[in-house]
Amino acid sequence: MSIRVRRELEPGDLGAIVAQHGRLYALEYGHDATFEAMVATSVATPAARGWPGERERIWIIERGGELAGSLGLTDEGNDEARLRWFLLAPDLRGQGLGRRLLSQLLAEALSLGYEQVTLETFSDLEAAARLYREHGFELVWSDTAPRWGRAEVTYQRYELELASAPRPGRADAVGSTPHA
Repeated sequence: MSIRVRRELEPGDLGAIVAQHGRLYALEYGHDATFEAMVATSVATPAARGWPGERERIWIIERGGELAGSLGLTDEGNDEARLRWFLLAPDLRGQGLGRRLLSQLLAEALSLGYEQVTLETFSDLEAAARLYREHGFELVWSDTAPRWGRAEVTYQRYELELASAPRPGRADAVGSTPHA
């Protein structure tokens, strides 16, 4: 079945993003419904103000007409953008799609005039953290506490100053992996 990446929101997309996060993170990491509620709030808040706006973006990954992943860019003010809702169905991971989408998001953030891109995640997402670091993100804080029905989760914030971000083909890119 072919994969399609769509760049506009359609009715039902916001709920599908929340539902996919709730299902997959419960299955893969044992999170309870409070995690899904946090994602719902993170989707509803920008949506209520009209997201995506002029300097904001969405990537909806579809397979067979169903949501198979998402990635969002929101305007946080003061030339800061936030990378949000980056999730792919398990069978789509490890094929370079996430790397390509993240590279597109960062290129668009730069072209939109953002100076910084931030994201919040949790430490169990090790492959995602490698991808973020490969693109120049730096871990700036973490907090370990009971969360989402688990005894201990380490919540993290990463930041990227766009002027210093690795670019595809540059010798100073982190490691020697080209950005697809």
